[in-house]
Amino acid sequence: MKTKNKKYEIDMTQGALLPKILLFAIPLMLSSVLQLLFNAADIVVVGQFSGDETMGANCVAAIGSTGSLINMILSVFMGLSVGVNVLAARYFAGRLQKEMDETVHTTIALALFGGIVIGLIGIVISKPLLILMGSPDEVVNLSALYMRIYFIGMPVNLLYNFGAAILRAIGDTRRPLYYLIYAGIINVILNMLFVILLHMHVAGVALATIIAQAISACLILRALLKTDDIYKLDLKRIRIDPDKAKRIAKVGLPAGFQGMIFSFSNVLIQSSINEFGAVAMAGNAAGSNLEGFVYMAMNSIYQACVSFTSQNVGAGKSERIGKVLANCLLIVTTVGLVMGNLFYFFGDKLVSIYTAEPATIKYGVERMAIICTLYFLCGCMDVICGSLRGMGYSTAPMIVSIIGACGLRIVWILTVFRAYHTLTVLYISYPVTWFITASAHLVCYFIIKKKVISVMNKGKEKLA
Repeated sequence: MKTKNKKYEIDMTQGALLPKILLFAIPLMLSSVLQLLFNAADIVVVGQFSGDETMGANCVAAIGSTGSLINMILSVFMGLSVGVNVLAARYFAGRLQKEMDETVHTTIALALFGGIVIGLIGIVISKPLLILMGSPDEVVNLSALYMRIYFIGMPVNLLYNFGAAILRAIGDTRRPLYYLIYAGIINVILNMLFVILLHMHVAGVALATIIAQAISACLILRALLKTDDIYKLDLKRIRIDPDKAKRIAKVGLPAGFQGMIFSFSNVLIQSSINEFGAVAMAGNAAGSNLEGFVYMAMNSIYQACVSFTSQNVGAGKSERIGKVLANCLLIVTTVGLVMGNLFYFFGDKLVSIYTAEPATIKYGVERMAIICTLYFLCGCMDVICGSLRGMGYSTAPMIVSIIGACGLRIVWILTVFRAYHTLTVLYISYPVTWFITASAHLVCYFIIKKKVISVMNKGKEKLA
């Protein structure tokens, strides 16, 4: 069926994989990098224009230290977007109109409901959790204010991310990029208005963020409403279909729970960093923000692996599953090595964009020396996990990740870090756990792939 939106779609089930994966991943990569640039603009504006150096450093520390906590609270629902992507890609490849229609409307209903629930939870528990993490007195109130305003915008946040998951399922990563550019430009303009002119500090950047998210969510909904393909949205028919919600949850909840446990381990690491004071927190926040550019670039390959694997499973193309993973591993390793090492090489100059304080810059570069240079291991770990989820298996990678990445990281904090109490030793826990977890995921991949191909072959025999 020919549609006016066909130019945005990618047929993932036929032809050479490498150029199509790149065609899919590059707009997604640009979207992620732009999103981080806009987030970095939050930190840069609030750090440079919040008054004196001390106030600026406290604002940077306040925003930077909330990331792991926000992700922990948000991760369960964001995991559901992975389930949306897997299910929608499979139905789209199989041209199953009724199933796709039910999936789209269930997805939007889940986004609205989940956004309200998680927003209320976040507003209530933000400050108690920050105190539990040991946030310094000069930072904790600023962090709590930022988080509470951020969580007010959670319904539009989930609408954008769930809607974008539907578009990714059909191979469309370009329109979310365009929408993000529009919203991001408005975000930066509002940052300058609220912080520089109105002196709203962290409240200003939080408010600018949720306004920008609302704009991007409206543009995503507009794309779903205007299409004439099988993923068309009708606002009057938004409701939760129990079967589709269950299928989304089967893949999405383990992914979300894994993300929550990952974030919990990062919260523990953030708590350990807090022990070194506000300057170390600010340096860590700047270094972490820079690493985010590398991570999100690699994460676009993970998203490609999920979508390409799921579409080929839906189309019965079992012979392409291994080729998808091999191509994605090649790309993510290249991206991780090149970007990670370039960021570390120019680390002091990059961190100085966020702050002019020499001690803060030193702390930021110290983090990047360990994490950026070996970040490709994290990318490989995620891509193998993405292949497993694309095949419809989410529980096994969840268990492996919880034990390998999260459990070992917590053990490291309680043992090695306590014995050698330095930030460098703390940061080494990342590459060690990435390597162990990636190796375990690879073993699971070969076992599960064999099982999936066997099921797909039996299905072909029945059709014959």
